Formats: sequence, structure tokens, C-alpha cells
Amino acid sequence: MARASVSPAPPRVSEPDLPRHLERVEPARGADLLQATLHLSGDVDLAHSSLEQCVLTADAERVDLTGATVLDVDAKDLRVASMSLRNAGIRRLRITGGRIGTLDLSGSRLDELEIRDVRIDYLTFGGAKGSDILIADSTIRTLDLPQAEITRMAFVACRSDEVDPRGLRAKDVDLRGLDAEIFTDANGLRGTTLTTFQIQKLAPAIAAGLGIQIKD
Repeated sequence: MARASVSPAPPRVSEPDLPRHLERVEPARGADLLQATLHLSGDVDLAHSSLEQCVLTADAERVDLTGATVLDVDAKDLRVASMSLRNAGIRRLRITGGRIGTLDLSGSRLDELEIRDVRIDYLTFGGAKGSDILIADSTIRTLDLPQAEITRMAFVACRSDEVDPRGLRAKDVDLRGLDAEIFTDANGLRGTTLTTFQIQKLAPAIAAGLGIQIKD
């Protein structure tokens, strides 16, 4: 007898494949970086670069990776006011530790993303297409998911002040490990998994979306 599939299916996330020895290099716009380590500071322009098998650390005001190709990258202890990965192609990116003001993943194509033990003021996946995303032990003040297409995403021991799922197309998105104060649009949660307690908190928004008045 075939084994019943687990629902929601967990994300399939693996560690970045990194070589033992890395060369210290300086960042540059449009650079082709392979097996390198970078420490980023100030205002960093890596737009349209290729980063493969790299390790990043940062204490920077702004890091621009717009349109970049990111493959097997380990980002550690980032302290960045604004980090843009808009329209980037990402496969096996791990971000651990640190504090990020804005992390912009809008329009990106994601395959295996792990975010762990990070404080983020504003995280957006707006319009992104992604699979196999794990966010753990993190605090996200505002989480934006409008018009994103996400498969196999899970949260573990996370909290957020506000989550905006408007237009989210979700499959196997597990929100049970996300303690959110507000979900701005209950209709956008189709295809996600929530706890009973989360549904109880959402009840007024669900009722409003169905045109139901609640009166005691």
C-alpha cells in the first residue's frame, strides 16, 4: 500500500555546498565571484553579479544584489540597513544571525532559502516565485507576501507584528510556527496550514470576508 503523503510537505533545505578554501575578494557591480569570501561595508553595489560558493559577512548601510545570481551562498551575522535581492535567481542561500532593516526578495526566483536567528524589520517576497523556504528562530516586524507563489515554506519559533498575504498562491505553506499579531487578509491564506488558536484569532477577519456580522 502506498504511503500517504505528509501535508503540509516540509521544505527540502540543504546547506550551501562550500569548498574548504575561499579567496578574499572585493565586491563590484556585475562581478563573477566563485569560491570567495566577502566582508561588506558601507554602500555595496553587487547588482547583476554572480556569486557561487561564497561566504558573506556584512556591517553595511546598503547591499544591492538586484538581478544577481546566488548559488550556494552562506551569509553570516549580517548587520545591514537595506539589502536588495530584487529579481535575483537564488539557489541554496543560508542567512544566519544578525539584524537586517529591509530584506527585499520581490520578484526573485527562490529554490532553497534558509533564514535562521535573524531580526528583520521588513521582509518582502512580493511577486516572488519560490520553493523550499525555511525561516526559524527569527523576528520579522512586517512580512509581505503579496502576489507571491510559494511551495513548501515553513516557520519555526518565529514571530511577526504583521503579515500581508494578499494574492499569495500557496502550496504546503506551514504558518503554525509563526506567531503573528495580525494577518491583514484572511483570503490570502488559502493553501496554508494554521493552528486552531491562529484560526480563532483570524475569525473576525474571516467573518468579515464572508459578509458575516458578529454580535453578542
